Order: sequence, then structure tokens, then C-alpha cells
Amino acid sequence: TKLYDNPFAVIVQATIEPDRMAEFLEMIQTNAEATRKEPGCLRFDVLRSQESPNEFFFYELYKNEQAIDYHKEQPHYNLWAEFKSSGGTIASTSYKTDAEFLT
Repeated sequence: TKLYDNPFAVIVQATIEPDRMAEFLEMIQTNAEATRKEPGCLRFDVLRSQESPNEFFFYELYKNEQAIDYHKEQPHYNLWAEFKSSGGTIASTSYKTDAEFLT
């Protein structure tokens, strides 16, 4: 069942530099908790790979694309952008998706 007219999801796959793990975990917790309070955020999950402890997946669900635009303007989003630009990630790939079936 569709909850909103144009739900929009982003799935991020990120591999974190091992020596930056403590910094990452603190930053991503701050980011996730603040993002969940945004008016357009429906869900923000941070998942860790069982096979590779430095690999994470973020599942972000927003009411629409305008909500993700708003998210990218927030100070807590900039924490992630700064972490990446400072070399905290080995790799990071984002997948933009349209939600089809949600419960």
C-alpha cells in the first residue's frame, strides 16, 4: 500500500575506514536521530554488514523528493558529507529509488 503519492527512498552502501570507525558511529547516530525528526522523513535505518564489519547500509525513506532536498540542507547531513570528504569512507554509493509497496 502506498502511504504517500511519491515516496522516495535512498539506499547508501558505505565502506568505512577502520581507523575512523568510532568517529563514524558517533556521527551516523547523530545524523540518523536528527533526520528521523525531519517533517518529511518516514524512516532512516543504519545497518551493518554481518560479513564485513566496515560496510554499512543506510535505508532512508522520505515522503517525496522535496523532503530529501530539505534533508540535504540540514547541519546533520553536512556531518556525513564532511566525513566522506575528509577520507572517512573507502567507498560510498547512493541508490535513488521510488517506493512501490510500503506497509
